[in-house]
Amino acid sequence: MFKKPVDVKALQRLSGADKKKLRRTAKERFPQASDADIDALLPPKADIMVSKYPNRVHVYSIDGGFPMLFDIDGRGSEIYPTVYALWVAPELLPSFLLKGGEVSRYVLGGADLMFPGIFIPQEGLPNFAEGEPYSVRVPGNPAPIAVGATTMTSAQAMKAGLRGKALRILHNYRDCLWDSAEAHYVPNAGFLEDVVFGDPSLSQPPADDLSDTIEENVEEKTELLSVGDQMAEAAEELTAGVSNVLKVSESATEEDKNTEEKEEHVMTIEEIDALLDKCLLQALYTSVKDKDLPMPGSTLWSNHVLPSRPSGTTLDIKKSSHKKLSKWLQSKASAGLISAKEDKHKKEIMLLGINRGHPDYMSFRPEKRPKEPAEQRDTTNPSPSDASYAGKSQLEVVEIYKPTTHVNPIFVSVGADTRRYYSASEASDVVFSYVEKENLVKPTDKSKVVLDAILCDALYKGAIKKGGAYPSEIHKRDIGQTFLGRMQIHHHVARGSDSVLRKGAIKSIQIMTERRQGNKKVTRVSGLESFLLDADSLASELQKKFACSTTVAELPGKKGHEVLVQGGVIDDLARHLVEHYGIPKRYIEVLDKTKK
Repeated sequence: MFKKPVDVKALQRLSGADKKKLRRTAKERFPQASDADIDALLPPKADIMVSKYPNRVHVYSIDGGFPMLFDIDGRGSEIYPTVYALWVAPELLPSFLLKGGEVSRYVLGGADLMFPGIFIPQEGLPNFAEGEPYSVRVPGNPAPIAVGATTMTSAQAMKAGLRGKALRILHNYRDCLWDSAEAHYVPNAGFLEDVVFGDPSLSQPPADDLSDTIEENVEEKTELLSVGDQMAEAAEELTAGVSNVLKVSESATEEDKNTEEKEEHVMTIEEIDALLDKCLLQALYTSVKDKDLPMPGSTLWSNHVLPSRPSGTTLDIKKSSHKKLSKWLQSKASAGLISAKEDKHKKEIMLLGINRGHPDYMSFRPEKRPKEPAEQRDTTNPSPSDASYAGKSQLEVVEIYKPTTHVNPIFVSVGADTRRYYSASEASDVVFSYVEKENLVKPTDKSKVVLDAILCDALYKGAIKKGGAYPSEIHKRDIGQTFLGRMQIHHHVARGSDSVLRKGAIKSIQIMTERRQGNKKVTRVSGLESFLLDADSLASELQKKFACSTTVAELPGKKGHEVLVQGGVIDDLARHLVEHYGIPKRYIEVLDKTKK
């Protein structure tokens, strides 16, 4: 892609909002990158320049520094790091290790990487998908020399006998993109302190004559090579310039490996799978309620599974045998523990139900321990603020019913208190207790109930038009809902220590997008008070999230406030209320007046 020099069509400085968007995109594209890695690649206070090429490629560089990222289609969907970025954070991408220097000659010449040139470890190649970004390394050097995208999945590669093209090389060391940097090299050893482990022997080579530096290093290293080993010699010769900054001595590497093995136990795939299943069962027992369903898979993961993990442990779905959250939940659905389905519109798996009679669920004994905040990022679904919701109090919305004069005789007959509030299931139990007590089930049809005078008045008195006939029987499936309709509905809303009980059904949140003068869109959200949300706090939060202006205004002729957000963010705003404040989807109404 960068074999031949191409003139830049346009060079622009990114605005603050575009810089934030680029950082979010990079975080989603490279989920294993830490915040420190993103800060190193795209410093928050540095100016970021974007170079636009005629072939739609966008290259993002630090002003006066190095190109760090490039977008091959200019749409933000296929962003890759440059070798400069990988020298700062070598673990940003998974990598293929070459067999020797002869292979690296072809890669640095612009050829694609073939499977026969890749070193295959004893445990085999890792699982990878088609189009997944990978870097290329040479033996004995942690510094990647090329970046590309896989041409097939790992399963397809095994079927092909590990033959054919493995990686489509997009950018490599010493190509035109590398040459476009002003310095042509890493600024100093301190810049790579985390990579080189603070080796004081490392020094910066002259940036104006890198080729001479490489040749001098090749001569110095030649004496250390094993005689007659041509492949090792070629690899040493080819990567000598980079190794001057990045290569760590073999003894230091061995010591670091031994230290890491002693300090941290590396879990096997089977242990990770078992830990995932344990955390899921712990979450289903302790925090996932049936009234919260259906629930997005990302919400289940970030708000329930991660907080249920044992103290001092981490969970990474990509290190399990499932690799993806959707595949893991689908496997649990196949086993009968849960029911899950892929939402085609949102392209996300949804948890629909829990089989609490499953043998695994029945045999599991939950641990009593305080929940840890979900500090881990969700690596399967790129939602940037999921961790922030872990610190918010979870919302509880319950509809309850109070007996009225219509149904009081039923409650008195079964000895139930007419002054307390009942859930829907409890109220249904009361009317069915009366049916059982009075033996009202129809003998010839067990699915129907014969109405006596008290039950008939409770269900239909005042509801039948004058002159109309009262029914003499009712189906069992209808009696519960009809009975609830004769009671006074209330709703109880609780968030943390705050709670409120209100008469009537709960009012939904209304989100509406409309056009105003100048053909500009504005999104309005109201009804926040029903769910104990403060309009001013939400407006301030949305202003930062969407990088736009927000205002709070009183609703004309009504009690309450509405938040006005500049821009058409109706879908993102609804998703934010669901994922970050736990508002059930059935209580959110959306209306886009900009669509014809």
